[in-house]
Amino acid sequence: MSEKTFYLPVRVYYEDTDAGGVVYHARYLHFFERARTEYLRALNFTQQTLLQEQQLAFVVKSLAIDYCVAAKLDNLLTVETDVIEIKGATILFEQRLMRDTVMLSKATVKVASVHLGNMKPVALPKEVKAAFYNLK
Repeated sequence: MSEKTFYLPVRVYYEDTDAGGVVYHARYLHFFERARTEYLRALNFTQQTLLQEQQLAFVVKSLAIDYCVAAKLDNLLTVETDVIEIKGATILFEQRLMRDTVMLSKATVKVASVHLGNMKPVALPKEVKAAFYNLK
């Protein structure tokens, strides 16, 4: 959808690793989650404001992840995030965890917007959609 990639630098800390200094597999999800949150913030939206003002929350509907090369303690990495598609209540993201030019992991994440009260899908707010579309 957009040719605009969002970049978030992340450092691997001791808490992210196993005893061998290799990033634990579930921590990759944390890096990807932070990048999606910061992407939204870069568009002038916060999850807290959407929760308070519109009772809107984002939940992961589906996720596919490939682990290619291990990240290690003290690595400086970059999470690259692209919006692939927006439909009704969902946003499809493609995310890559990079160390310089080496792709360590790749994920495709579908996020749904839901009403916090009943956890049922609700259409993305027009202003959120517009912000993503204006990145073209």
